[in-house]
Amino acid sequence: MSRQNDFSVEMTSAISSVWGRLAKTPIVRGEGSWVYDIEGRSYLDFTSGIGVTATGHCHPLVVQAVQEQASKLLFGQMNCMLPEKTVEYSRAIREVTPDSIDTFFFSNSGSEAVEGAIKLAKVSTGRPNVIAFQGGFHGRTAMTMALTSSKGIYREGYQPLPSGVFFSSFPNAFRDQCDADLAVKTALADLERLLKTQTMPSETAAMLIEPVLGEGGYIPTPKAFLQGLREVCDRTGILLIVDEIQSGFARSGHMWAHESSEVRPDILIMAKGIASGLPMSAIGASGELMSKWQPGSHGGTYGGGSPLAMAAGLATLQVIRQEHLIENASREGEYLSNRLRDCLSRLPHRTDVRGPGLMIGVELISEHGPDKELVTHLQHECLNRGLMLLTCGIGGNVIRWIPPVNVSRSEIDEAIDIFDQSLNSVMEKRETLALTS
Repeated sequence: MSRQNDFSVEMTSAISSVWGRLAKTPIVRGEGSWVYDIEGRSYLDFTSGIGVTATGHCHPLVVQAVQEQASKLLFGQMNCMLPEKTVEYSRAIREVTPDSIDTFFFSNSGSEAVEGAIKLAKVSTGRPNVIAFQGGFHGRTAMTMALTSSKGIYREGYQPLPSGVFFSSFPNAFRDQCDADLAVKTALADLERLLKTQTMPSETAAMLIEPVLGEGGYIPTPKAFLQGLREVCDRTGILLIVDEIQSGFARSGHMWAHESSEVRPDILIMAKGIASGLPMSAIGASGELMSKWQPGSHGGTYGGGSPLAMAAGLATLQVIRQEHLIENASREGEYLSNRLRDCLSRLPHRTDVRGPGLMIGVELISEHGPDKELVTHLQHECLNRGLMLLTCGIGGNVIRWIPPVNVSRSEIDEAIDIFDQSLNSVMEKRETLALTS
């Protein structure tokens, strides 16, 4: 029996089946944009752990920072003591967030950060309700499931969920085959109608939105729509919460994806790429807003961040700055998008290649509708050839490209070659099946 089969028989039966896995063979090592399985096979990892390993697997500066911190202090509970690394990181992250965001709360996961942001919004405004937007994904805890509408499976079987959540439409010109300005105008009108018919401004604490829909299909939020939300919030006293969990930390070609809209968030949510693979998240707000959170009214055993994660977070910011990863994401993202458009130009499908920087979605729609079957087969064929990609979108027909933000041009070319070969193979099989059926 091979080591792989032995591992599968002896070990994986103890792992819950609730995790759906792309790669079935255990991975033992990662370096940069690559991972290696127990049989020694290499894969280009263009999933980055759903955007987590932003600086690649095991970046030397991040590893060194974690190793050094591990010999000094592994854990310091924030109610008991103030770890030095938490102080250092809070100062460092303040330098790269909007001017209005200067005070932070740290935790472990994106879901925790979203929960904390909602609690802060409710307690600071004295209002009970929250507006989220169709297609958004914000987590898997009870409250964050209630805020999520990207796929029904995330909510199925768990109802009833917490109340006080209302959904408004998200502008999607490609889906609706309409003018982008019309899509924004229609979505803003829907929001105004919601505020008159379902949750009045006086009872609405916040609006929560991703500047680029993640699980919902890698759809950038139009600049005019974010600006429209800011205007509504300013007029009504509603807080604007921007969820940058997947789009932050240089991935969009900006430090934060909302920067391109020139919109100021009241609360900023951060996670995933924040610490290059260690569990960590944060919410940021103004000191004035944070001061309305009474001591003891929110927290957690690991709230405040592990010193290990803080060290990794500091190293991540250092790598982003020293290696010019914002510029790399912008430059290489444009190159990747153009090469993808070339690959897809021969398809009979209606296609869309979209997204800022290295957060790129490829949507495929056939004459019969969203082509989930083609996307699934293409994903599996790419994996067989050594390229890891994920899918997303309500129809399951979007391929998402999330390479490390420090990915090289040669790695992108290699990934495109695999994708192109896989696309040819899948289309040939489909054409052969059509001829024989």
